[in-house]
Amino acid sequence: MGPLVDPFTDNVFMQHALVAGVLVSLACAVVGTFVVLRGMAFLGDALAHGVLPGIAAAVLIGLPSIAGAVAGAAVMIGGVSLVTRRTRLSADTAIGLLFVGMLALGVVIVSRSDSFAGDLTQILFGEILGIDRAALWWQAGATVVVLAVAVVCARPFLLLAVDPEQAEVAGFRAARYHAIMLALVALTVVISFQTVGTLLVFGMLLAPAGVGALVAHRVSVMMAVAALVGVVSVFAGLLLSYHYDLAAGASIVLVAVGVFFAVLAVRSLVPARRAAPA
Repeated sequence: MGPLVDPFTDNVFMQHALVAGVLVSLACAVVGTFVVLRGMAFLGDALAHGVLPGIAAAVLIGLPSIAGAVAGAAVMIGGVSLVTRRTRLSADTAIGLLFVGMLALGVVIVSRSDSFAGDLTQILFGEILGIDRAALWWQAGATVVVLAVAVVCARPFLLLAVDPEQAEVAGFRAARYHAIMLALVALTVVISFQTVGTLLVFGMLLAPAGVGALVAHRVSVMMAVAALVGVVSVFAGLLLSYHYDLAAGASIVLVAVGVFFAVLAVRSLVPARRAAPA
């Protein structure tokens, strides 16, 4: 048990990283489940990358990076809503346009600085091993908000996942709750980028929730499975990073994606084995 426990008992930075990862896993499990159920993966990817220019601009002018992430997410959501309302273009087209535009803007902003290499690495791949207590409190608060909103809006969110018209018939304004869901996705991306970075947060949104979708049929069970996979991935990824000197955020996401494909392989083989005797 030593190699499994000692890294967390002997190092404060590993303890902080574990707590931060667990908080991110909980938020991503809840929001990621709805993202998977509603087929909003492209939007999640766009938001994860769309915050880059806001973060880059904030770093360059000396503001907190989280403020830039909030601004970038707000521009993404506002831009997508504007394009879909004022034109006949589909939501996917609007998301794609904003995704490419925001990513290109982020690259342009980064290219204007000669000393951005270290900050860019932290933005793209996170700094989970450098999380301090203040960041943990921010993440804890945001995670509580995500969980509370998901509980309060559980029924309209479920109806939206089935059919927006059913939500309207049940007395819920589909547009309003869709906007709330988008805000939850954006909030999750914003609080998660410090831990696993903008490039890897998308994996934490999808991989654990994907495992939940493979093994469960009830939404609550899907979320529980996703949370468990996320927490296990954080624990295993941090251990791999500690013992083999690997990038922590990337290790966590690779474990989560590996679990997804392992479960997928098992589900693909089990029916074949059951059918063989017949």
